[in-house]
Amino acid sequence: MTVRVCSLKTDTPQVIPADGKYHVVRFPFVESYDAHHMHDPAQPDGRQVKGWQRDDRAGLIWPAADGWGSLSAMIYWEDGGYTELRDRFVRDPLGLSTGADSTATEHRPRSPGQQFFHKSHELFVHPGTPIALLVAHNDSRARRITLAELKLAIHPAQES
Repeated sequence: MTVRVCSLKTDTPQVIPADGKYHVVRFPFVESYDAHHMHDPAQPDGRQVKGWQRDDRAGLIWPAADGWGSLSAMIYWEDGGYTELRDRFVRDPLGLSTGADSTATEHRPRSPGQQFFHKSHELFVHPGTPIALLVAHNDSRARRITLAELKLAIHPAQES
């Protein structure tokens, strides 16, 4: 029984607007591990991503199989005037298949010192429904994420 894994990381800062909305965290197409091509510029729906820093599709993981998905994410925020940082995992965040469905939403108060967060969640995943990490903040001006990771491990399972 094969466990399929996709591991994404970026340390290229990403600006998150001060608009109160959630935004997809984008990742380059150079992974530490993606043997099953779940994060590829040639997307399964036929679309080609040309610039990972500008296209929200660069934040999508397209599961390679049906199964039980273990998601984890790490987010580092720059210092700012926010009092709350937000993150969530979203199935189909761009409305490409089944429609957006968020899960594991967390609203975090500012903590003393640096703003480094880790989260994990499990859910059933399907090949035609991409998954992404989305973030937001409540500062009055745009803030940057300075490092982010998103990982998916798909374990074989049967839904009842």
